[in-house]
Amino acid sequence: MSNILDAVLDHTNRNFQWDEFSNARGGRLIEVLSEHQCQGFLQGYTLTRRVGVFPSCEPFLGIIHTMMVQYSKFNKMAIESNWRGGIASINYIETSTWARQEHNGFSHQNPFFIGAVLNLKPSAARVYLPPDANTFLSTLDHNLKLKNYVNLMVGSKQPYAVFLTADEAENHCRAGASVWKFASTEEGLNPDVVLVGIGTELTFEVIAAAMLLRKKAPDVRIRVANVTDLMILGAERSHPHSLTDDAFDSLFTEDLPIHFNYHGYANELKGLLFGRPNLHRVTIASYNEEGSTTTPFNMMLLNETSRYHVAKAAVKGAVKRNDSVGLKQHELLSELDHEIRSITKAIIESKNGMFQKR
Repeated sequence: MSNILDAVLDHTNRNFQWDEFSNARGGRLIEVLSEHQCQGFLQGYTLTRRVGVFPSCEPFLGIIHTMMVQYSKFNKMAIESNWRGGIASINYIETSTWARQEHNGFSHQNPFFIGAVLNLKPSAARVYLPPDANTFLSTLDHNLKLKNYVNLMVGSKQPYAVFLTADEAENHCRAGASVWKFASTEEGLNPDVVLVGIGTELTFEVIAAAMLLRKKAPDVRIRVANVTDLMILGAERSHPHSLTDDAFDSLFTEDLPIHFNYHGYANELKGLLFGRPNLHRVTIASYNEEGSTTTPFNMMLLNETSRYHVAKAAVKGAVKRNDSVGLKQHELLSELDHEIRSITKAIIESKNGMFQKR
């Protein structure tokens, strides 16, 4: 219920062996607050030719990091044994992420499990950050059919906008990334800067930034892209999913500034991108260990991933190509900084008022 996945109880019961009301009633949900036990259940369930899913609060998957790595090593050796066939992938879902921990706070804000999976062999590692409900359904459907991988899916436990239809989501997930014409200027043609969202809340802020710039700086030409399969960003031939350099350039342009708004840690993205040409043009905003028990939007502000910070990055990138934006750069950046200060002040005053009432 904390991860807001309790709708599963509409379709199956809990399987509590020691509970006379749940015992042997066909329930397929095992729920305990012990990540070690959950990992053990998942491995046993998978090794007996079934398919399991392990949802968890984002920071606590780190507790089973070494268990996951050891299982992946075992599976690698098992695949190389000619007598053994493939088995289902092990599937993790992160729902309670740092971007929506307004009730638990700083202790529950840590996306490092992404890096743990990235460090696995390319033949095993898969990391997906679907940006809305339809892309998440497409991703889950895909992963439940795969064999021999470690699949990590990072989402949001709160309702968010649905940007793509089911068919559009399927195409987007199949490609791993795409230009979102509806959020771009001129459908993404002839941009000054490319803005890339990776993660539910982070993508939402990129789209909001594009809308903001349409009002405040209509001269800025923007291409908005979303990446849902993190592995496509890896240098050419570094991973089975990695884009060729030509495909990378067709999506993100050959030489224009690219700003990534990324759910995980910046160093993860830097490691993936290492080896791509023209990386001097890349800037990355990401979780940077700033947090508290605060509002969701304040988490974006604290980690400089908010729409205002994305808009600032777009302006700074656009001036390298667009002289009309350069003329207004200082004014635009000053206005955006003012918005950041004003909203931050309002959030703090609102929180102080709540504490005083208590």
